[in-house]
Amino acid sequence: MTIITTFSLSSTNPFSFSFSSSPSINRFRFNPHSSFQLSTPPQPKHTGAIIIGAGLSGLSAATHLNSHNIPFLLLDSSNSVGGRVRTDSVDGFLLDRGFQIFITAYPEARKVIDYDSLNLCKFYSGARIFYGNRFHTVAHPIRHFFDSVKSIANPIGSIKDKLLIGSNIVRVLTKSDQEIFDSDEIATIEMLKKLGFSDSIISTFFRPFFGGIFFDTELETTSRLFDFIFKCLAVGENTLPANGISAIPEQLAASLPTGSVLLNSEAVSIDLNHSESLQSVKLRNGDVLTSELGVIVAVQEPVAVNLLAGKNNKINPVQRKPVRSTVCIYFTANRDQIPLDPVLYLNGSGKGIVNNMFFVTNVAPSYGPPNKVLVSVSLIGLFENESDDDLTVKVVQELSGWFGEEMVRKWKHLRTYRVGFAQPNQSPPTDLKKNPRVEPGLYVCGDYLTSATFDGALVSGRRAAECLLKDRVVTLV
Repeated sequence: MTIITTFSLSSTNPFSFSFSSSPSINRFRFNPHSSFQLSTPPQPKHTGAIIIGAGLSGLSAATHLNSHNIPFLLLDSSNSVGGRVRTDSVDGFLLDRGFQIFITAYPEARKVIDYDSLNLCKFYSGARIFYGNRFHTVAHPIRHFFDSVKSIANPIGSIKDKLLIGSNIVRVLTKSDQEIFDSDEIATIEMLKKLGFSDSIISTFFRPFFGGIFFDTELETTSRLFDFIFKCLAVGENTLPANGISAIPEQLAASLPTGSVLLNSEAVSIDLNHSESLQSVKLRNGDVLTSELGVIVAVQEPVAVNLLAGKNNKINPVQRKPVRSTVCIYFTANRDQIPLDPVLYLNGSGKGIVNNMFFVTNVAPSYGPPNKVLVSVSLIGLFENESDDDLTVKVVQELSGWFGEEMVRKWKHLRTYRVGFAQPNQSPPTDLKKNPRVEPGLYVCGDYLTSATFDGALVSGRRAAECLLKDRVVTLV
């Protein structure tokens, strides 16, 4: 059954066609993690545009259309917005679905997201690396200058490596984002070696740190994406919203018109009626919705391939690369059982299955009840041949070597997430500026078309909406 989400806004009709040049966007206070207020008003069968998928790219497309007073319906098969950017509430803890951080320097995010209302909580700008049976600190050379100076003599790379990090911060800061995405590309691992970084710092720092961001410890990801992230990290902060990572898509959804978001509404087929300039979307429950202006497919790449099968599809399944996967395991602990720093811990030893971990409530205390601690541990890959229980036992054994058995054995397993499609594979060759138009009236968006980041998803959604609007202007002329 299709459920239409209605938000507590002043009454507007998102389905009446009004193409004025001055947008009117309703905004209100949104309560994360509470259930959406649901009702079942008569469902409109016809609208201006249809967006399939209410992840970040779909929400971005909807936001852009709304700013131009274009009526739309935003569909999602799930019971909430966000796609992969979701947070669950379990026993008083907020559990993001996989290791996700928000970098404040994302340029597109700055344009469409209200940072202040997210109450962003900051990580320490650096990392603590487990290597040689002890921890070593790597620190941002400007934000934590004295920590950075003290780390010069530690075994995480040579003095030359640490100077190279500084020079490469300058290198990326002198480039525009456009120049980065237009530059020649090689795999990140090849670029790091070409820049002169030693095998030591690549294995102890770059593999676990950027491998955790890309879910790719082989560092096969394009150098373009590395440079973009490296630049964002140089000028921005790693953060978590106080109310969970899902606060970001929920904020975007909160600004959309009443009744424009349809949850539990799975699109199963798209039909383009060129003779009548109409596009229709059939839902799993049998309902058929029609669009005057076009359909934007904003689902993850494997689902988009199936929806667009048989059409003039630019997503060639034969050429698709294996996706990036991850396992995220959550534990709970008492306050007196953990270190207190809001820092990311990395596995620089080259051994074991843990890639990175952190004490979530050290960064954002609101992620857990008072006097309780939430522990997040990330593995790269899906570990399909191992049960959740087996992985939990291995992680506890491994982290006992990091923090001591007396501490870790007291932790209690809370939940395990296996994220099969954590990110698209963006190893070279890539085209991070793909045209979103499949054909007039049909468009695609998602981070697989731009960069595999929050920002890439937002950019892709905007570009798809812009393309639809451009085609509409051409049609009217």
